[in-house]
Order: sequence, then structure tokens, then C-alpha cells
Amino acid sequence: MTVRAPKSSSSSSLQTPKALLAPTQRGLFRSWVSSSSINFPNPEMDSPQTPRKTGLNLPTGMSESTLRLDSLSSSFRGISSLSSSSPSKTSTCSDRFIPCRSSSRLHQFGLNDKASPVKDGGNEAYQRLLRSELFGSDFDSFSSPAGGGGQAASSPISPSKNMLRFKTEHSGPNSPYSPSILRHDSGFSNESCTPPKPPRKVPKTPHKVLDAPSLQDDFYLNLVDWSSQNVLAVGLGTSVYLWNASNSKVTRLCDLGPNDGVCSVQWTKEGSYLSIGTNGGQVQVWDGTQCKKVRTMSGHQTRTGVLAWNSRILASGSRDRNILQHDMRVSNDCINKLVGHKSEVCGLKWSNDDRELASGGNDNQLLVWNQHSQQPALRLTEHTAAVKAIAWSPHQSGLLASGGGTADRCIRFWNTANGHQLNSVDTGSQVCNLAWSKNVNEIVSTHGYSQNQIMVWKYPSMSKVATLTGHSMRVLYLAMSPDGQTIVTGAGDETLRFWNVFPSVKTPTPCKETGLWSLGRTQIR
Repeated sequence: MTVRAPKSSSSSSLQTPKALLAPTQRGLFRSWVSSSSINFPNPEMDSPQTPRKTGLNLPTGMSESTLRLDSLSSSFRGISSLSSSSPSKTSTCSDRFIPCRSSSRLHQFGLNDKASPVKDGGNEAYQRLLRSELFGSDFDSFSSPAGGGGQAASSPISPSKNMLRFKTEHSGPNSPYSPSILRHDSGFSNESCTPPKPPRKVPKTPHKVLDAPSLQDDFYLNLVDWSSQNVLAVGLGTSVYLWNASNSKVTRLCDLGPNDGVCSVQWTKEGSYLSIGTNGGQVQVWDGTQCKKVRTMSGHQTRTGVLAWNSRILASGSRDRNILQHDMRVSNDCINKLVGHKSEVCGLKWSNDDRELASGGNDNQLLVWNQHSQQPALRLTEHTAAVKAIAWSPHQSGLLASGGGTADRCIRFWNTANGHQLNSVDTGSQVCNLAWSKNVNEIVSTHGYSQNQIMVWKYPSMSKVATLTGHSMRVLYLAMSPDGQTIVTGAGDETLRFWNVFPSVKTPTPCKETGLWSLGRTQIR
């Protein structure tokens, strides 16, 4: 097609692109077209007197005199389609070509004020969908021709105000290919999109330290216990001392004399009576409020290193490898004898429902007994060192934790319903004690060589909540306060240290239900 210009326009001079483009404009323009494989000619002025060899490849019948360069509009445009016009208007075309870049962010540079043309045979709906998925739903608002002069009013060389700002783009919710199923609007992905809670802060230093002279450094003894009435009992040498945590009052409960020694202490669940295991094999029961001995029971041949109360029965473990059960309501010293360990019994704990008794020994065995048999219901032999640390979970029935000594170093979790091991964690050091928190689903362990640390674990992930250090010798003794927030640890360095490691009990929000709809509704906690 031939485009002829009217003679009246011959007086206008032809300007070169370099004269039209400012340095900044040329730089922006060059950054977009330098990758194109199109060779752009550099047209020169046509002179009718001195014909020159033109560098343009023009169609037959078209001369350079028919070409006119437009003055630069408010934004750079692509090549204009050549079409015939009325004689009163000049038909023009540009000497530069911007290739189709519908997938580029031309709106950031103000280079497009109308949508890029869709290629022949292209699917316009698919192009819009693709742009929406790649650049967000707001991309079309920049490149949409609707509104006419909205974009043309801005400077072609002024970049977007958001050029150097961070921006989060989201796909349109109406897109059938929108990845919204992976975002916050998906019901099953709330956990992954919710930012993780910051770890709970646990004080790294004890809030109180008490001197405990003559506190023995013996792995097989249990010399510290905290009652439900907030009284701490400690066995020091041949004597038992009571420390009232409410007023810090110290009372010496008893002295066994020079020929005996304290090997274990254990409060009843009500906190009124304290049982004491002696080096001679006896079990004494004392009234803690009146500081008066109630009863003495024999049966063991040597030291009684561990005691455990349930609601009615007191179990005692000894170096003679036997476990005796005592009932304060009967006159007999022993109502049952459990034989199963091949070495000293150093760990004893009743389950929370008082139906099962777990025992650990220096024979590396963990045994579980029930009330109706004198043979162990479970014999767990995975530990490779002495099992002193035993704890039943208050949050899950039948969940038992146990810890091994120096050669084992592992905390193992058991399902006592079937005897399966649920998990095992290598702590890196001797496990001396275990205690579950009753406020949160966490467990605390105390350790020996080489760090003598106290560790708080989150169950079941077993991620470390805190690691506390301060004792200079292995942390052999552990007890928990009645409110479940504070623990006390004792070691051969003859100190008792009090740590605030657990949060308070969360008070459940009362469910206020009124009317007929509240009938039969259960509050899940």
C-alpha cells in the first residue's frame, strides 16, 4: 500500500530519532529493543536536487518523501498500521518498532498505554488468564485501554512510583487456575500460613538456691520430694528436713542416728504423711504436720532406695532386687512381693489411675506390673544402662517415659497398652530424672556428665524448649511444685536450685449456652 503525503506538508523538516529522544529516553528505549533481532535503518533527508542512496527498504511506489515522523506522544507506541486516510489528514508511521511484550512489566516504565496486540490466531481470554496468573490481577488494570487517557497523561519516561518497593501480588480469586488452595483462604492450609509462635521464654537462672549440706551424690537414691501442701522434704545424711515454700521455714523432721541413713523420701498424694526409706531396709511413715512417726515397716534386707505412693498402697524398691507393697490399713508390713529384677531397684512410679506400677532397675530393665498379677505384664529391655528416670504422662493414658544411664543416654516413650516403643531420643548424657508437666504437654529431664544440664522438651516433637545449667555435679534429684510451674533440682554439689520452667494452668473459657440449642451440646477441651 502506498501512502502519499499532501504537498502542503513538504515544508516540514524531517527530524531524526536522536533529536527526538532525550538521553534518558534513549536509554530506556534501548533497554527494551536491544534484544530484538530487527535491524532498524537510519533514514536520511531526501533531497530532490541531489538524489542519495536510501537505506530504507520501501514498498514499490513509495518514496521517503512520503514519510513523516510523528512528534513523540506521551508514551511510546508500536508501529502503526498503514491505512488510507482522508486528504485533509496526514498519514504517518513511526520509524521504531516495539515487539510484543505482553508478558513484560512495561507498565513499570510507562511504555505501554494500551494492551499489546494479540497475535493472529491467539486466544485473548487465555492471554488475560496467563497475565493474571503470572503478574496478578492488577496487571490488566495497567495495560487496559479502557479509560483512554488515563495512562497517556503520565510521562512516558517516568517509571512507576512502586518501582523500588516490595509488593505482594495475589492471583485473582475468580481464576480457575488460581493457586488459592495453597494460600490463607484454604481451610486446610491455615497452619502452614499462620506464622509460628515464638518459643516460650524460660529463665536461664534459678530464682532461688538453697544450701543442702551432706546431700549424697548417689545415682540410686531419691532424696527430694515436694508435697501437695507446698512442703519440700530433703534427706541430708541421717536426717530429714522439711522446708515450707510458703514461708521458708525449715524443720528437722527426724534423725535416724549414726548407724542408719536416709535413702529415699516420698509424700502421700494428700501431702500429710511422708514415707522414709532407710539404709537398713526399713520403711518409716511420719506425720508431716505433727512431726511424729506413725509406723515402721520392715521386709527389705538392705537399703530402700525408692518409694512410690498411690491412693492406698506404698511400693518400695530395694537393693535386694525386690519390690514390696504396703497397705497402711492392715497390720501386716507387706501385702505383696514383686520379684522380677536381677539387680537393685532404683525407679518406681504408679500410673495416674493407680492401676499400673512401672519399675526400673540396675539390670537395664523397665518392668510394668498390674494389680492382679505377681509377674510383670511388660518387660522392656531396650535400655542399655540403669533405668532410674520414670514418668507417666498426665495427658495421655498408658504413655510412659523412661531414661537410661551413662551407657544409654536415651529417653524412650512407650505405649503400655501393647508394649510398643513410640520414640527414642539420644540426649547425649546420663538421664537421672524425668517429670511431666501437668500444665502443658512437656517433659523435663535432668542429666549427669558432661554438662549436668536440665532440659525441657515439647512432646511429641521432642523439640528443646530450654536447656538450663548451673549445677557443678550431676543433677540426681528432681521434684515439682504443687502448681506445676516450678521445679527443684538437687545435686552432689550440695545445692537445691529452683527454676521457673512451666507456664501456669490455662483457665478454660466458660461456654455460655442458653436456649434450646444448648441442650445436649458438649464442650470439647
